[in-house]
Amino acid sequence: METILSSRSLSPLFGPRSTYSQKPVQFRPSSLVFSKSIICSSIRKQGFERTSLARNTWLTKAQQGLAALALALALNFCTVSSDNAGLASEFDVINDGPPQESYVVDDAGVLSRVTKSDLKRLLSDLESRKNFHINFVTVRKLTSKADAFEYADQVLEKWYPTLEDGNNKGIVVLVTSQKEGAITGGPTFVQAVGDSILDATVSENLPVLATEEKYNEAVYTTAKRLVAAIDGLPDPGGPKFQDNKRESNFKTREETEEKRGQFSLVVGGLLVIAFVVPMAQYYAYVSKK
Repeated sequence: METILSSRSLSPLFGPRSTYSQKPVQFRPSSLVFSKSIICSSIRKQGFERTSLARNTWLTKAQQGLAALALALALNFCTVSSDNAGLASEFDVINDGPPQESYVVDDAGVLSRVTKSDLKRLLSDLESRKNFHINFVTVRKLTSKADAFEYADQVLEKWYPTLEDGNNKGIVVLVTSQKEGAITGGPTFVQAVGDSILDATVSENLPVLATEEKYNEAVYTTAKRLVAAIDGLPDPGGPKFQDNKRESNFKTREETEEKRGQFSLVVGGLLVIAFVVPMAQYYAYVSKK
């Protein structure tokens, strides 16, 4: 039996040749590809971080601006609230009624503890001997009434609504911001003190000493004058306006002209310096070139 062998089948026996192509296989270095991807990703990451940083900076500035705006609005509302607080305090004095354990309602907070103690001792002695009760009220300012007299009448009517309750009562009001005071009371109290002493204390003790911000002295000297009048003793007197003469804060015409001349000289010198110095520097620079 004859077997026919092809040349392809015999080739491995005589000269083995690979059936695969002998072209060199090219390999791309994986490390280079990996490093390029890392660089690209890092560049993208840096760009993202810069964008995020810029965005965060913008947001921070926006938050700071909003915070400043909120603070300004809060300050404005605080001013309004402080005015409303003063108004509420003014009505609180009326609604709270007369003091039970003392003779003073120091809503303005200008009286010392010593003054309150001296007033209590002086006025309690008067009440025990003469059956007259005097209350002192200090407020910072008035917003509901035109002056201290209207407010004093309102306090008297609210605290002692009937004639029997307020007949022998007296109310002394001191308004610290307006530097004025007022005295009112029931018919028996007004008659016992007398119009002359009432007018004197309102025009001398309260406004003069309050102008100097001597509130403790203003209140206590007023109390002493009222007690002396009820007891029928000589009037101890009070300060006069001429004794409280203040120097004017306004400048004279000569002083104003002198200040104006000095100001003009200073401004002129600054303008000369502002123009001459840059020109001199420029000239020196050009000369060197």
